[in-house]
This record gives sequence, C-alpha cells and structure tokens, in this order.
Amino acid sequence: MKVAVIGGGSTYTPELFEGLLARQAELGLTEVVLEDIDAARLEPVAGFCRRMAVAAGSGILIRHTLDLDQAIAGATFVITQVRVGGQQARHRDETVPLRHGCIGQETTGAGGFAKALRTIPVLLGIAARVRERAPGAWIINFTNPSGIITEALLRHGGVPTVGLCNIPTEMRMEAAKALGAPPESVELDYVGLNHLAWIRGLRVAGNDVFEQVLAAFTGAGGPANIPQIDVGADLVAALHAIPTWYLRYYYSTEAVLEELRAAPKTRAQVVMDLEERLFAIYRDPSQHEKPALLAERGGAFYSRAAIDVMAALLSPTPRVQIVNTLNRGAVPGLPDDASVEIPTELSSHGVRPLPQAPVPEEYFGLMRQVKGYERLTIEAAMTRSRAKALAALAANPLVRTAAKARAILADIMANGDFDPLD
Repeated sequence: MKVAVIGGGSTYTPELFEGLLARQAELGLTEVVLEDIDAARLEPVAGFCRRMAVAAGSGILIRHTLDLDQAIAGATFVITQVRVGGQQARHRDETVPLRHGCIGQETTGAGGFAKALRTIPVLLGIAARVRERAPGAWIINFTNPSGIITEALLRHGGVPTVGLCNIPTEMRMEAAKALGAPPESVELDYVGLNHLAWIRGLRVAGNDVFEQVLAAFTGAGGPANIPQIDVGADLVAALHAIPTWYLRYYYSTEAVLEELRAAPKTRAQVVMDLEERLFAIYRDPSQHEKPALLAERGGAFYSRAAIDVMAALLSPTPRVQIVNTLNRGAVPGLPDDASVEIPTELSSHGVRPLPQAPVPEEYFGLMRQVKGYERLTIEAAMTRSRAKALAALAANPLVRTAAKARAILADIMANGDFDPLD
C-alpha cells in the first residue's frame, strides 16, 4: 500500500512519518512518497525520514519527488498538507487584518479567508491529478483552513475526501489524561465546524462523566499556536458545553487582539525561526529521532489522527472518528453539502456522519454564521468574484463591518492573494 504526502517538505512530516512507521504492519504500508515544490525543504526532510526508517529497522520504500503525478500514481491515500505561499504568506495573513483592527490568524477570520482563496484552486488541481493518476484513492486533507478546503474538495474535487484536524484527537487525549483513563475508552459528544466546535458530552467506558468534567473545566492547556486566554467558567456553564480552543477568537476577541498586537513577532515569524532550527536537525546525518523541538511547532497527535483515519478506511468494520465530512442531514439546520466536524463512521465501505442532537441556540447562531461565511468564501474562490469575496468577509464575525471588509479585501488583492474577474 502506497501513501503520497503532498507538501512533504513540511517540518511536520517526521511527526506523520513516525506514526506511519509505528503502524506500517497494521496498514500494510510498503511505500511512502514525499512530494513538494521546494527541493530545499523536501530533501532534508526525506533524508531524515529515511534515517528514521533505518533506525526502526523498517523496509518501507521512501521516495521523494518534485513531480506531483509521480507521487500520486497508484496511491491508496494522498495526504495533503500544503501551505500555498509559505510562511511569508502566513505572515501577511496575520498582519493585514491587524492593520484594520481585526484578528490576524491563519485559519480564522480574514487571515483564514486569504489563505482559503490562495489554496482552494491549488487543492482542486491536486484532486484533478488524483482522479487521473490514482482512481479510487482517498484524499486525507490537513491543509488549512481544513473545513473550508475539505468542503471545496467534497463538493468540487470529485475525489473521496476526509478532512482532518488534530484538535479533536488532542482534546480526547487531554481528557483521558485528566481523568486517568485509557484514550480508547473516552468518547466525546463533539459538534461543530473545523476550529469552531463544542464538546457537549463525555463518556468514559460508557459512563457519563460530563457534569464532573464541566465542573472542573478551567480552559487551561491547548495548542502551541493558540493564545492562552480563558473564556470564563460562567460562559462554559451558560453554554453547558466546553468550547474547543479556537473559540477563544470569538468569545475573547478583544483580549486575543490585544495579545496579538503586543506580541513581538507574528506566529509566522516564530515558526520561521523554529523551522530554521528544525531543518538544521533534519540536515544532520547523525540525527534520526523526531526532535523534541517539533512540539513547539504545534500539531500534537497529528500522526495519530491521520493514521487512525487511514486504518478505519481500510477496515471492513466501522470505526468512529471525529472528522470533517459532508453533513448529509447529521446536524439539523445546516445544509446537507456543508462540511461539519463531528463523530463519523469510517470503514472500507465509506463514510457515514452520525446523526447529532439539535445544536442549542446558545451556539448554533455562531455556527450557522461561520458556515455561511465559509460557503461564500468557496464561491468567491471558485468564481473569482470580488462581490462574493466582499460578502464573505462582511459575513465573518471576526471582521464585522463592511468598511473593514472592504479595506482588508483591497489589501489581499494588492498582495496578489486574490485576482478577481469582476
């Protein structure tokens, strides 16, 4: 079985590869191909992964290439982890909104919007090559903003696709750690969109412990790239749900905005510094163990999330994973062809989103508003319409006003991140 990793020059790749090595027998994995458009990034990552394989005594064939078609041909899974424009584009995504009094972040708000406009055409181009070179292959999408990109692929890509984020896995692992329970015994009632989700129930070995967890929740912890701002125990009680980490951008907007303005560097600049140090390790022929420094890059449990999904899609028996997939009526009140992030049955027979209880008014309004923004963003990218792009930004709750939407869009266009036809 062959896995192709598109964007294989990412500093995340050794994290993914460590998981592939650990579970190669379970997957029947024989070949991994790393593809990237940047040889200077790809070659040291590929060399490091080869040394990891040798140290593990693995016989996996590891190849790297700049040729997308060669990478994809005959693959069972195509993992997409692409950053169009690199960290410099991410820096723009973070700084342009700040200039106009809005949060700058790579997946939410106006920054995520700019990233989506750059990325959707590229990912749809990759999907077209998968249709041609690997009929029947699954795309496992990690490319951010994952919910928007996954919906674009599912609606317009013509390739079976599952969208992934490490946050649901990280939340489950953190809950298991806090409760002293095996991770496989923890079940989350998790509902929402990518980077906009709530936990409204938690069971351990079939026993409901949610009230206990809710009473103890403080909002501590979280990914390396998220400002540590507590949304408040009173709001958690009012929602009767635990907001996942990215909801800080919506529930604590002014506090996050102040943190971002005060930061000496953007997250993109921090990551560029981290990547310089990581690539020095990857280039060192004596190094073959995944560096501890990678934890500062974010993406905890990235490999576990990806490989759990691949294993489930190869299994004749359904397994439940929290993924991004088409709603198909699972979340009442959202379009059937909208991407949602919910528990889903995965197997070799396909994907079945599990029916969810109605989402309460306490957070359904925000979910529906963000979904409207996401769908307008996809339409803007597909039609290259300035009007749709402006409507999308104005609908985004982290932008809020037409004046800010208009000014941010002008900057995005001036930077070459969007070239409308109208």
